[in-house]
Amino acid sequence: MFVKVIVTPNAKKEKIEQMSDTQFEVAVREPAERNLANHRVVSIIARQFEVLPRKVRIISGHRSHSKMLSIET
Repeated sequence: MFVKVIVTPNAKKEKIEQMSDTQFEVAVREPAERNLANHRVVSIIARQFEVLPRKVRIISGHRSHSKMLSIET
């Protein structure tokens, strides 16, 4: 399954908002450096879909606000 995520790093509060079945907006407290925000996004999406974080992979958008993630079910 593929999911599109729009990420807002350095947010005051963490939140996840589902825009459609496969599109989410995620705000994380971690900064967008040293891959910290990406790791947090992966863990949030894994919790949302009730899978282990190792089953979620960033396919594209490693250095962008718009990311495409792959989720193994």
